[in-house]
Amino acid sequence: MNDKQIFGAFLKSKRHEREIPVRAMAEKIDMAVGHYCDIESGRRPPLDLEFLNKAISILNLGDEDKLTLYDLAGKARSAAPPDLTEYIKDSEPARIALRVAKNKASDEDWARFAKELEGKE
Repeated sequence: MNDKQIFGAFLKSKRHEREIPVRAMAEKIDMAVGHYCDIESGRRPPLDLEFLNKAISILNLGDEDKLTLYDLAGKARSAAPPDLTEYIKDSEPARIALRVAKNKASDEDWARFAKELEGKE
């Protein structure tokens, strides 16, 4: 299964959990049914952040599922998760930190850093 199919399967599973027919989902997102079906089947990559946010709202996804959807969308497009691209683009300190970390930070370093940030108020 390729990354587009994995994204589509996740989106489809959440739609099925909410018992939303495919036609209703496509209409709520303001998209042709065939185009939406192509995304769920992995024949098309996920669309932009606006599309993802509409899907998240319609499906009433919790934080964990929302982040999973963003991550899978990024993988399917061979890009960073779309919720992070604007932040990275607009924050020079973030870009500098990522470039330094790319060659030096371990997964444990990142986990420690994330935990530290989560503790900030």
